[in-house]
Amino acid sequence: MPPHLWYNNKILCFLLSFIPIKTKHSWFDRYAGGGVSLEVFSQYMLTTSKFALILLSLAILIRCLRSMLQERYEPETWAYIRSGRETLPVNHWENIIGSSRSADVLIQKPGVRRVHAVLTRDDAGQWRIYDVFGRGGVWANGTKVGGKGECIFDGDVINLQGNMLRFQDLPQDKRIRLDETRTIAGKRFAPAVTLLELSVFQLFLLLQHAFFARAEYLAPIALGFFALMMLQWSCYNAMRIMGRSGFEVETLAFYLSTLGMSVAATSTPGDMYKQILLTIAAVALFLLSGWWLRNLKRTAAVRLPIAVGALLLLTVNVVASDAVLGARNWLEIGGFSFQPSELVKVAYVYVGASTLEKLFRRRNLFGFIAFSAICVMALALIGDFGTALVFFVSFLVISFMRSGSIATVFLAVSGAGLAGFLAVSVRPYIAQRFASWGHVWEDVFDTGYQQTRAMSAAAAGGLFGKGAGSGWLKDIFAANTDLVFAVICEELGLIIGLCAILAMLALAFFAVRSARNGRSAYYAIAACASMSILLTQLALNVFGSLDILPFTGVTFPFVSRGGTSLLSCWMLMAFIKGADNRKDASFAVRPGGRLRSVVDDPLGPRIAEKRPRLSKGKTPAAGSKAAAKNTAPAKNTAPAKNTAAAKDKAAAKNTPAAKGGKAKGGKAAK
Repeated sequence: MPPHLWYNNKILCFLLSFIPIKTKHSWFDRYAGGGVSLEVFSQYMLTTSKFALILLSLAILIRCLRSMLQERYEPETWAYIRSGRETLPVNHWENIIGSSRSADVLIQKPGVRRVHAVLTRDDAGQWRIYDVFGRGGVWANGTKVGGKGECIFDGDVINLQGNMLRFQDLPQDKRIRLDETRTIAGKRFAPAVTLLELSVFQLFLLLQHAFFARAEYLAPIALGFFALMMLQWSCYNAMRIMGRSGFEVETLAFYLSTLGMSVAATSTPGDMYKQILLTIAAVALFLLSGWWLRNLKRTAAVRLPIAVGALLLLTVNVVASDAVLGARNWLEIGGFSFQPSELVKVAYVYVGASTLEKLFRRRNLFGFIAFSAICVMALALIGDFGTALVFFVSFLVISFMRSGSIATVFLAVSGAGLAGFLAVSVRPYIAQRFASWGHVWEDVFDTGYQQTRAMSAAAAGGLFGKGAGSGWLKDIFAANTDLVFAVICEELGLIIGLCAILAMLALAFFAVRSARNGRSAYYAIAACASMSILLTQLALNVFGSLDILPFTGVTFPFVSRGGTSLLSCWMLMAFIKGADNRKDASFAVRPGGRLRSVVDDPLGPRIAEKRPRLSKGKTPAAGSKAAAKNTAPAKNTAPAKNTAAAKDKAAAKNTPAAKGGKAKGGKAAK
């Protein structure tokens, strides 16, 4: 028996001595006499913990999946639009009004385009309508709406190419009554029970490490797992204090972070204190980012400074970093090394997402394309091919959600294919990775060294694994980052490795579902872009280590060891929480019933009364501003030359008096 395993068995025997047992078993008596039965008992406990980890993982995933995906979506109602006898609810802060089936407010009437107008609400409760394409055909109370939009209030009339709509804002008391009819998130599946299962999972994982870790590392490993448990329960209690009940996203993130803590305890147990501090900092940034996203106006105001900061960070990385294995993606400042590209991922999503009224502006879209091009060129200069590919996939997702054009995405893919060909031609080490793809077993000591060891270790772990900390792959270079999926499969088994993948897929399905129902297009785009980054990293890491895809050295989200990667993953989770629109589910979304609107402000109706009001079928009074050249056309009106007034005017021109006056005027002019 190895010395450290014998020492750990002594600790286990000491702990078991506190359990009251009426009848001592024979194995305990034999151990007191110097027998080896405790080793058999240790193997029994190790096997039990393996099955327990699998059952607990499945229970955690099933409960989170059922809570996130089975609960029926119940929309919020912020206002109504009356079109004749039909009353249409306004369920978002940013709504497309048009005849398309995908429009938020569907108006299928003659003259209404597929995307005719955009109706938005800000954090202060002020509604504004935009003519997104500037084609005309949108009026508010007889005033033509331009590209900058027009404020509308309760009772105002919206004219879409002659189709009169009446806007009705909902006051706070009515919204509270409507919000009370919605189901609270997590009511069917209590998040506290799921979190308790996760805590038991962490204890069993710690038990496995106690069997194989050396004596000097037991204390920091135990402290790491207990700190993680305290952190997750503190986060849950903070959410409960704020009245939030949806904790599925955080639970899955903590589950993946637990696997990351296990990888750190296996590969670098001497750095456990550093891993604890990084995990605490990551969760703190997650909470801070979610709080910041609660205010859309504040969020949009700093998009330009964040873009500039990201570009400066990449510039410093290009200039000041040193090349490691062909890539210069690490930057060292004050004795601390980090990857700037990981932080730029968060900035990229933050800048790329946009509110609905700005999506259709070409200047905004061109600015994002320029920002993306500079980021990808900087990554090409650094030599980080894997991260550049992650950025490109995120760019495709954001571009499609912003434009809705398949042609735009196809053009971007074509350009990226040409850029990739040039990168492979210029960078020899990238070409070498592509050359060894699918042929790693032909050179197991050079180009295929890492992948062949990873596949061998993953196969050796089987379905249930060897036990946390007992694998040999951890001694291979970059095993705890680039080959971490194989490390998980070797030590914890293939089933736990698949559970980690399933946890990421569950977050992806939830992000897509939440994006369809989010309050703002900003939250929807940010959530989908965040998950595209995480899923691309997952695919490149897992399939790259198994030689299904080229080996790029991209990290497994939450699981791979790396402080900057852990920080960015938790910050990206804040965007997913921002898209969660279930009742009392997300701390990143303000409760709808507590938000006041302009109609609740005593000054709001006074402001609205100053605006000209139009009833259906009426036109502005003569001489008013609304009767100017921007006046809305009445519905189904005939051309001016066919009206009775035009005929009278033409008849007046043909009268003798008119002719005589014209003749006299002509003579006077001569």
